[in-house]
Amino acid sequence: MFRTRLVGLCRTQIIRRQLLCRNVSTADDERLPPKELMDRILRVDHAGEYGAVRIYEGQLAVLGGTKIKSVIREFMEQEEGHLRIMEDLVRKNEVRKTALLPLWHAGAFLLGAGSALLGKEGAMACTVAVESVIGQHYDNQIRTLISEEDGLEKHKALIQKISKIRDEEMEHHDSGLHHDAEQAPMYQALTQVIKAGCWGAIWLSERY
Repeated sequence: MFRTRLVGLCRTQIIRRQLLCRNVSTADDERLPPKELMDRILRVDHAGEYGAVRIYEGQLAVLGGTKIKSVIREFMEQEEGHLRIMEDLVRKNEVRKTALLPLWHAGAFLLGAGSALLGKEGAMACTVAVESVIGQHYDNQIRTLISEEDGLEKHKALIQKISKIRDEEMEHHDSGLHHDAEQAPMYQALTQVIKAGCWGAIWLSERY
């Protein structure tokens, strides 16, 4: 009974944190000056792709000798490609990278390794949770860019890049489900905690 009530309380707090992070994200803040909006978008996207690479590095550190390693390595190679795109955009637009990058460097690796300690199912559950948030996040950004005056034409190149990255992230999400993510221990609680952490990291990386 106590455990049931505790899990219920945790889920309530997680949902509140998710809603808070969504409501204060850049995608919902149309009052930002154009330069600040673009800085936030590129800063957080760079941080996210950097973190994704580190998550898969952490998973490979634990599962590198198992059959799932080829799947994880494929994910990581795509994320490395995404990171190169974001590195280029950050440089060309003279955007300051998040000051929290050292934290994400360690934290994302630990998330990847920790989820992998639950087996391939835990690693795939982590992928599903992270990519579901990233998919929503990129959708929010695309809507924000399009909503600007002549936004579809003005941001055409960036929207195309974000859209392609989002589609590949969702392929990771679907592949994670295919590789038994839902068989991970306490799948619902695990993925909700990871999602909440992702929304928090998004909010922080945009601003700092």
